[in-house]
Amino acid sequence: QVQLVESGGGLVQPGGSLRLSCAASGSIFRVNAMAWYRQAPGKQRELVATVTSGGSANYADSVGGRFTISRDNAKNSVYLQMNSLKPEDTAVYFCNANLKLRLGSVSSNYWGQGTQVTVSS
Repeated sequence: QVQLVESGGGLVQPGGSLRLSCAASGSIFRVNAMAWYRQAPGKQRELVATVTSGGSANYADSVGGRFTISRDNAKNSVYLQMNSLKPEDTAVYFCNANLKLRLGSVSSNYWGQGTQVTVSS
């Protein structure tokens, strides 16, 4: 069974930093793009950052210059380094990965369970 497991959330003061991690496990043929999303209370889930299998990254305007997404293909893992955190970054952060489970199968999106990030003094 394929799973995405996130870690690294928590409570941090404004201006602080956190690093989120997400590892995909199970029988996986290929990991395509990976991404981080977030959902604040009462709001829709929004895309934060994406990274291709080749390492090309894109960011939402709201986090550009403060967040860095990276991946380790050998570990089927993706990371989100979050610096200069603001109260408006408070949300549940979800890992997403586009996975191909077997040669010849269709790739599908998988989600982690989410990790809470709270930015508050």
